[in-house]
Amino acid sequence: MPGFSTNAIHAGQEPDPTTGAVITPIHPSSTFAQDGVGGLRAGGYEYSRSANPTRTALQECLAALEGGRHGVAFGSGMGATDVLLRTLLRPGDHLVIPHDAYGGTFRIVDKVLAAWGVEHTPVDLADLDALRAALRPTTRVVWCETPTNPLLGVADVAGVAGIARAAGARLVVDNTFASPYLQNPLGLGADVVLHSTTKYVGGHSDVVGGALVTDDDELAERVRFHQNATGSVPGPFDAWLTLRGVKTLAVRMERHCDNAERVVALLAGHPAVARVLYPGLPEHPGHEVAAKQMRRFGGMVSFRLAGGREAALRVCAGTRLFTLAESLGGVESLIEHPGAMTHASVAGSVLEVPDDLVRLSVGIEDAEDLLEDLRGALDAL
Repeated sequence: MPGFSTNAIHAGQEPDPTTGAVITPIHPSSTFAQDGVGGLRAGGYEYSRSANPTRTALQECLAALEGGRHGVAFGSGMGATDVLLRTLLRPGDHLVIPHDAYGGTFRIVDKVLAAWGVEHTPVDLADLDALRAALRPTTRVVWCETPTNPLLGVADVAGVAGIARAAGARLVVDNTFASPYLQNPLGLGADVVLHSTTKYVGGHSDVVGGALVTDDDELAERVRFHQNATGSVPGPFDAWLTLRGVKTLAVRMERHCDNAERVVALLAGHPAVARVLYPGLPEHPGHEVAAKQMRRFGGMVSFRLAGGREAALRVCAGTRLFTLAESLGGVESLIEHPGAMTHASVAGSVLEVPDDLVRLSVGIEDAEDLLEDLRGALDAL
């Protein structure tokens, strides 16, 4: 069995049989010649909405990295979310979501699927008893993020999977924060893994994409049908950029984790910081579970300011290397105020995030420079 980085560089990416090119070509063609009416050529391609060779290479690579049989790439993480939920759910069905789910996920569940007659219940998935209590006879999906965005909560994937399976529900794990390098939910019992490949998988803040990986042959076929029917596909260049980014995922994630640990140590010792949220801290309530199911603890760090919302806004405005921007997982460090930015869609709901919260996506710059930048913003409060 090849190792992670070997798969990242080679899975689905054999040298081109015609030219010998070692890098997967970009196939921009929208259509493909057929051998006859209704007769596809050996590659099986007919129209790029249905399948494209560059996209196929990416899908095979992502499936290998997650240890699954089927990978399906999308034009965005939300595109993947929409297709999957509309594949798994029908009017009258119920799903469970994390009580601190990503704002975009909550928006599609609360504003789109709810109008379609789908009900949902937010639950702290770290509390398995609370999960059991939330399940209904109509529950078809348990949607899990671990670590969560932006509060860095941790759920025991194996424990959640057992409960979901006993209830006849599918477990979907959004693995965006961890990346396939740090965590592989299929091996812990999940039915489907979702990624916003915009983030760590692509890793360079230059392409938007999403992906689903599963071992379920029938579900994969249904997802592909819905994807083709709705056209939620990435273009060949987007697939190629994502494939290029994934080649360095392992080395990038190690540096993200190294730098995040240094940043956490600074924050934990600063008087302006009331609380640091990071699974690598022994006092984090999910630390033991994260240590069991993750290789390391990731590059995402959140913290709360003793001075409240105004202090949080001042820190966000006071950094130089940490760029004030949404998204995450790129080589550059980012800072944001979730309540007013990425999670504005949950304002006023039970998922509303604290207004003194700051979220960092710690990049791969020199750690000392990042520490100096943060220290300066905090000291200025």
